[in-house]
Amino acid sequence: MSEMQQILEAIQTGASGDDIANLALPETYRAAVVRKDEQEMWAGYESADKDPRQSLHIDDVPLPELAPDEAVVAVMASSINFNTVWTSIFEPLPTFGFLSRLGKESVWGKRHDLPYHIVGSDAAGVILRTGSAVRKWKPGDKVTVHCNYLDDQDPSAHDDSMLADNQRIWGFESNFGGLAELTVVKANQLMPKPRHLSWEESAVNALCNSTSYRMIVSQHAAGMKQGDAVLVWGAAGGIGGYAVQYVLNGGGTPVGVVSSEQKADMLRAMGCEHVINRKEAGYQFWKDEHTQDESEWRRLGKDIRGLIGRDVDIVFEHPGRQTFGASVFAVARGGKVVTCAATSGYMIEYDNRHLWMKLKSIVSSHFANYKEAWAANQLICEGKIQPMLSKTFTLEQTGEAAYQVHKNMHEGKLGVLCLAPEENLGIDDPEFRAEVGEDKITVAKRFA
Repeated sequence: MSEMQQILEAIQTGASGDDIANLALPETYRAAVVRKDEQEMWAGYESADKDPRQSLHIDDVPLPELAPDEAVVAVMASSINFNTVWTSIFEPLPTFGFLSRLGKESVWGKRHDLPYHIVGSDAAGVILRTGSAVRKWKPGDKVTVHCNYLDDQDPSAHDDSMLADNQRIWGFESNFGGLAELTVVKANQLMPKPRHLSWEESAVNALCNSTSYRMIVSQHAAGMKQGDAVLVWGAAGGIGGYAVQYVLNGGGTPVGVVSSEQKADMLRAMGCEHVINRKEAGYQFWKDEHTQDESEWRRLGKDIRGLIGRDVDIVFEHPGRQTFGASVFAVARGGKVVTCAATSGYMIEYDNRHLWMKLKSIVSSHFANYKEAWAANQLICEGKIQPMLSKTFTLEQTGEAAYQVHKNMHEGKLGVLCLAPEENLGIDDPEFRAEVGEDKITVAKRFA
C-alpha cells in the first residue's frame, strides 16, 4: 500500500492524531498545475478562446520542505475559483511572475519559484504535519483553508492584514495550492471544518464566503445595516450566492440579478423575494465597445424601484466593466458600490457626475483578513450560511471544471474531489445536518 493510500485509509477509519502524525509522507503527490514553458501558448488568442482543459495538467510533484509556521494538509476536496481560470489562461498575466517575486523574499519563499504552479485557493482536509512554530493545530485536525497568504512579521500586516504590502492569495500568487492531494499552508490560514458538511461542501466556501462577508458585513467595506437594500450581481453564482445570504441574515433586502429563470427559482428558494432576470430584461448597458447607454441604466433603476419601491443602498459589484456604469447610476444618493474582481473586464468606465454630485462611494474589497474569514467560517459551522456547491468533479477533471467556470456554464460553486474517493464523505454530525435541513444545505445543487 502506498503512503498516499495509507493516509487516505487512516482518515477514513478515524485514526488518532498520533497515528496520523506517525504516517510516512510521500515524496511526491498529484496536483493540478500550469507549466512555465507553456505560458505563451495562448499568444494571439482572445480570452474566450483560451481553454483551461489544455493548460491545466495533473502532474506528480515533489512535496516541499515544511517551514516552521506551516502545516501539511491532506486535501480531501477543493474548488474552482475565477483565479484558477485566470491562472490557466495566463491572464491578465502569467502567475509565474508572482512566484518569482515571492522567491526573492526569503529562503522559504524560494521554494515557490518553480517551473510549475500548483493552483487552487480552497481546500478541506486533515492536518498531517505541523511546523515547529505551530501552536494551535495538530495532526488529525480537520480543517478548511482560507487563501490570505502573508508574512505577519511585517508591521503592515497588522490592524487589517489585507492592507499588508506582502499580502498574497494562496494558490494564485503563491505555489502549492489546494487543487492537489496535499498542500502546504501557513498556520494562520487554517480554520475548523464544519462538522455537518461533506468534504466537498466544506471545501467550496472559504474564498467566496469570506469575500462576501467582508464586502457585505465588515466595516472595511459596506458595513450593511438592518433595512439596507442591496443589489447583488451574479446572485446565483459563487460570491453572489453568499452575498444574498448575508443580506438576508443581516435584516436587509436583496435584489438578485441572474441570467436565467432556473437561477431565479434558486434565489427564491433561498428566500430572496426580489429577482431580476437580466436576459429576460435584455439590458444593453453598452451601445458599442466605447459608448454606454444611460437610458439602459435608467431602465435598471426603474426596474429596481418597481420591485422594492426605492433605490438600493449598496451594490455588490464584481462583473466589472460590463455593469459598473449601471451600478454607479443605480445606487441611491449617498450609497456605496462595493467592488471586488472584474470578471467582465478590468478597465472600468462610469459617469462621475452621478458619483460626486450624489455623494456616492466606491469601496474596494479584496478577500478577507483572518478574523473576517474565521467569522464567515463560523457562520458556516453554525448552519447560518449554506455552501453554494452545485456540482463536483474529480481532480482529473480540474481542467473541465475550470472550463465551465470560464464559460459561465455553472451555478454556485464547483467542487473538486482530491483525496476523497467519492462525494458525501466526511459528515461527522448528521444530527446537526438534519437540524439545519438538507434542502437548505443542497439548494445550489438542487437547482444546478
